[in-house]
Amino acid sequence: MPSPATVTRFLTGITTTGTPHLGNYVGSVRHSVRFSQRPDVQSYYFLADYHALIKCDEPARIQRSTLEIAATWLACGLDPERVTFYRQSDIPEIPELTWFLSCVTGKGVLNRAHAYKAAVDRNHAAGSDPDADVTVGLFMYPALMAADILLFNAHKVPVGRDQVQHIEMARDMGNSFNHLYGEHFTLPEAEIDEAVALLPGLDGRKMSKSYGNTIPLFTPRAQLQKLIGSITTDSRAPGEPKDTEGSALFQIYQAFADAPETEALRKAYAEGIAWGDAKQLLFERIDREIAPLRARYDALMAEPAQIERILVAGAEKARALSQPFMGRLRHAVGLRNLADQPAAASMGKAARAAKPSFKQYREKDGRFYFKLQDAKGALLLQSLGFASPQEAGRAIGQLQQQPAAALESLASQLEALDNAGLRAAIEALENLAEASGE
Repeated sequence: MPSPATVTRFLTGITTTGTPHLGNYVGSVRHSVRFSQRPDVQSYYFLADYHALIKCDEPARIQRSTLEIAATWLACGLDPERVTFYRQSDIPEIPELTWFLSCVTGKGVLNRAHAYKAAVDRNHAAGSDPDADVTVGLFMYPALMAADILLFNAHKVPVGRDQVQHIEMARDMGNSFNHLYGEHFTLPEAEIDEAVALLPGLDGRKMSKSYGNTIPLFTPRAQLQKLIGSITTDSRAPGEPKDTEGSALFQIYQAFADAPETEALRKAYAEGIAWGDAKQLLFERIDREIAPLRARYDALMAEPAQIERILVAGAEKARALSQPFMGRLRHAVGLRNLADQPAAASMGKAARAAKPSFKQYREKDGRFYFKLQDAKGALLLQSLGFASPQEAGRAIGQLQQQPAAALESLASQLEALDNAGLRAAIEALENLAEASGE
């Protein structure tokens, strides 16, 4: 058995707003179930029903989706005895920690969240108020996600590239809390597995319920065959060679087949296989893998009380960790028994630990940025893009050595500051310099 020091904690959440499809299976479920069986991994899987409330106001749909997703993971082999499998809303420490994190996180951090910025951009394009139809839930989504992760001190969070920002924000929030109240949180890392397949849908675009192009994972056999028959192909006739590049049908087959099977279909493409025959091959290959899982899924769906018992047991297992940890966090922030008197020395230590900090990162445009935050995570200074991390690092060095002069000389490479913001940035940089010299 591996020692606790060699075990890596992985955490994965699944939003309960839809029916699992083949893309979910090959992109997350299958890989995660296999991964959870490793002896050096400690896995946490949760049904993110609080997250679902942000985007769905249909109670019956959320309940049904929670049941379907739980049944899917169990049918695909997730072992609730081996992993911690729970429903988010069964863990009251999650919303409590969300509030704690919101109190150490600057609004400017949340302003830059991709989902919020996309909503604001849509409103600008429509000529509407920037925050029209933007709920506080959408705005606070990164804090809720950070609480999910930090509450169990996850080391790794498997995400797609479009979700990396949320992990960076969770790190920022955990770091801000640690600066103020001592080292409580492990700072998580995003885990991106390039080998995991990204499945195309019926129309060739990414398989997504928002596009309406999905193949439900456990749809009945006859319906599965019908849906596969509707996959978009080109007009090349039987006997004409066909390209595997860009073929949705080939990509889906490749996600299920082994190397010899894939090579056999590649050869058949070159020899001009008819599209109908290729679709039949795809149907048979998928059904061979999914059929036994479908039988287990149908049995689980017929016994929702059994799934409920599994989730309740999982919540008890999770709360055995989250409840005492939250008690320590409550004490750390000062929500204490009034008979307990804080030691002056420990208060001084916490105060000394709180200091501004720089964060460097790379954006989707390929350029390198940095920002200066105060101890609570509030944004004080934001750079524009640099061509290399070395250039960004040199600018940070200038700011640390000569705050006022560097702010003036680097003005064209920084977001504009008003007079109050300029004073706050200079003060923070001077405080940072003092702390470094201690």
